[in-house]
Amino acid sequence: MGLTARIRTRDGWAVSHAVVTLTDTTGSQVLRAEADAEGAVRDVNPLAPGAYTVIVTAVGYAPAAASAIVTASGRAEVGTVTLARQGGTELPPPGPWTIDPAHSTVGAIAQHLGISSVRGRFTEFAGTVEIAPDDVAKSRVEAVIRAASIDTGNGMRDTHLRSADFLDAEVFPEITFRSTGLTASGSDRWTVHGELAMRGVVRPVDLDLAYLGTGSDPWGGTRAAFRATTELHREDFAMNYNQVVQAGIAAIGTTLRIELDIQAVQGESLPQA
Repeated sequence: MGLTARIRTRDGWAVSHAVVTLTDTTGSQVLRAEADAEGAVRDVNPLAPGAYTVIVTAVGYAPAAASAIVTASGRAEVGTVTLARQGGTELPPPGPWTIDPAHSTVGAIAQHLGISSVRGRFTEFAGTVEIAPDDVAKSRVEAVIRAASIDTGNGMRDTHLRSADFLDAEVFPEITFRSTGLTASGSDRWTVHGELAMRGVVRPVDLDLAYLGTGSDPWGGTRAAFRATTELHREDFAMNYNQVVQAGIAAIGTTLRIELDIQAVQGESLPQA
């Protein structure tokens, strides 16, 4: 096999319409191939040994380039090439943005029995993003989550999670996050510093944020996409319940991994259906 590659977005989706071009040291094109529905490129024609440049393009994405060495076997294994949305290294336009819950996910992952993971999500939440016009570090994020909307796919477990052992949703119905500042950690990555209030406890929390770019939607609006992750410790929010199933192993892990996939609409409100 000559050339193999996988083309993905920053959040792991296949880019099925990507085009891969291979040029030699003189700049001459020696191969052009299109990714399949799974974002995979497989060209069976053997290549002459040597150094090459791989250029990946796709409509709506910024081009990406990589180096490849073809061995005596005539193969070049490029691996995974990640494409950013066009404009992904720029900031969203300044002003207010409204989080769209229908196209966003607030997820939480906990370890179960020390060997696997249980995934859940909150189904009711709202939030706003304010992009500062002059100094992006002054931008703000606020979000409110309904604690009782936790959904892990198991009714008995969800009832327990809403109880005083965990979220205590009847006494503390809302989980809130308010940012206190941003720090750049790359051209399209940020650390969002903020305060998380949950179960009557307020703690500082940092989100590792990736900006995935902006694009037009079918309703005439502009949308921006973000992905953010963080880790929380249950005991920091007075959730000390645990059941030890055997020495040193708890039924539910004390660390929660939080994964946020956020889509926000430009403006102070969501488009009317």
